[in-house]
Amino acid sequence: MTRAPAHQLIQLGPDDLADRLAEALHVYVTAMGYPHSTARHRRTLWLDHSRRPGWRAVGWFDSTGALLGIAYGYTGGPGQWWFEEVRRGISAEGPEAHIWLRDYFELTELHVHPDAQGHGLGERLLRALLALTDRPRVLLSTPEYGTEPPGRAWRLYRRTGFRDVLRNHRFTGDSRPFAVLGRELPMSPVR
Repeated sequence: MTRAPAHQLIQLGPDDLADRLAEALHVYVTAMGYPHSTARHRRTLWLDHSRRPGWRAVGWFDSTGALLGIAYGYTGGPGQWWFEEVRRGISAEGPEAHIWLRDYFELTELHVHPDAQGHGLGERLLRALLALTDRPRVLLSTPEYGTEPPGRAWRLYRRTGFRDVLRNHRFTGDSRPFAVLGRELPMSPVR
């Protein structure tokens, strides 16, 4: 693609996500390079997430109405799998690390279809989504990049002020190392 596609950034509700779930999951598996069968496993999880307190979502659509990017998250807290996994990981980091787990927004998913990447859509999705929460901080996890140069996601998070909370964390059931990144909010909205 030589230029950014025509676009429309739209806030999504739970019903909107349910209606466009197949399309959203296609963006997810394509952006992440996962097998398409992964979408089947994530379907129920994404719908469950949309019923959590503080859930917010935004989508990026082209001029034909096709979904090019999706971002969502919710208020994180005790009893949620991700919260408990991160709490386990930061237990050795000292008491100051635990402040991150107090009253935060969990950026759960942020994906842009590969054909639309490199035009600032990810940052616009990120800023629009975070403008919808009143939590004082945001947390996310992303795979470590190892010996490779940091990819687009890492560059986006660093450029927008995310810093290390926990590095090389192993989530239960996944052998890959992850970083947990965070930043204080608010963040300036979409430019």
